[in-house]
Amino acid sequence: MTEQAHLTQQSLSTEAARLLANTTKSAPQYIGSSPRWLVQFLPWRALEAGTFRINRLRVTAPPARLVPVVDQGAESSVTGSALRSVPALQYVAEDFLATMADALSVEQHSAGEQIHDGTGEPRLVIVVSGKIEALDRDPHGISVRRALLGPGSHLGQETLDVEPAPTPVIRAVTPVTLLVMTRSRWESLTADRADLRVACEVARQPPPGVNDFGERVPDLQSGHEGEVDVPRTFVDYDHAPREIGLNLVQTVLQMHTRVTDIYNSPHDQLDQQMRLTVEGMRERQEWDLINDPQTGLLGQVAESMRIPTRLGAPTPDDFDEMLSLVWKEPAFFLAHPRAIAAFGRECTRRGVPPPTVQLHGSPFLTWRGVPIVPTDKLAVDARGASHRTQVLLLRVGEERQGVIGLHQPGLPGEDPRVPSMSIHPMGINQQAVGSYLLSLYSSVAVMADDAVAVLTDVEVARYHDYD
Repeated sequence: MTEQAHLTQQSLSTEAARLLANTTKSAPQYIGSSPRWLVQFLPWRALEAGTFRINRLRVTAPPARLVPVVDQGAESSVTGSALRSVPALQYVAEDFLATMADALSVEQHSAGEQIHDGTGEPRLVIVVSGKIEALDRDPHGISVRRALLGPGSHLGQETLDVEPAPTPVIRAVTPVTLLVMTRSRWESLTADRADLRVACEVARQPPPGVNDFGERVPDLQSGHEGEVDVPRTFVDYDHAPREIGLNLVQTVLQMHTRVTDIYNSPHDQLDQQMRLTVEGMRERQEWDLINDPQTGLLGQVAESMRIPTRLGAPTPDDFDEMLSLVWKEPAFFLAHPRAIAAFGRECTRRGVPPPTVQLHGSPFLTWRGVPIVPTDKLAVDARGASHRTQVLLLRVGEERQGVIGLHQPGLPGEDPRVPSMSIHPMGINQQAVGSYLLSLYSSVAVMADDAVAVLTDVEVARYHDYD
């Protein structure tokens, strides 16, 4: 060592000292892990044999459904069978529906354009893409919105009646593509089929004693005096109730015995591998609870409970509209963090910042007293210029005819820390690699159609300039 180096270094360097020191190590961190609030907020029902049957009242008059359309711009179309989603057409012969589908004309309109002035020829309108609103005037002459319609929605089926009702004012909220059947075109198609118009008019009228969800309600009488005939009634059940099976998340964890034998301090390697794998499986479990097409929430939302945003950004008006659908004891909204931020911006712009409530030791924004629960499992579609997602509103609890989680505890090899998760050792192969089969079972059930509403077409990338 030179004299210069000797004078410069006056003590043992930290780099050299670390050679004799122990390093305190953390367990592996998993950034992809989340609080999984949905799993925590849902009430869970234990199953006996992996299947849950939802018994409901029999639906005698199914509500209107969205029309499956083929969006090809100016060449957009619809099949004849798809037109059965319009209640007035549900009993029309297939060959006529095919003729009608071919007779629909395609119209494209720009945002803000008035499509119909309310006085012209009545028309049946099916939305292919974009949004339109139907406007009327109240007795005071003030313009009010009758409906906001998105893709697959239809308006003006009264055009097919013997005596057609006038079509309201229709305005394009966004650029739209429509399929249109005018009254004159309908009359030319049915010139020799007057019976068809009568059948369409009868078909779109719900039978007496049926509620908005198509259930036949008990025949009752009230307010009577004296000796009157009391109505006789019974409540019929759905003859083919829906059954929901448990969804499965599964993997095989592999671990070399040499690692578990000699590299187990200060952290147990197998325990850490199990912990991280289970964490990933539970993240996938919550994703499936929302997105699985058969057993997830989004796949079980009734079409009558799906509403679009008016202009993309999630506004207080949109959240109020959801509350008007799930008005019986709503439990919580479920939204992507970016959707919650977008809603907060719209509230700030209107000067109505949403209050905050503490739940499970964490703060949550609320609207009308209902918590807005974050989850990253509601995807944000970032293709193109728009970044769009969906927002859910839930009522929960079996006794409330709400949403419940399904699982089956007591499985062989069940992990005591995670209900409905089994861990089965599969032995050690010729390469000294041990294998463990991990299985996690769960699903979600929507007890009644009005238990969940979804706000679609939610734009999360809109910002405002504030003075």
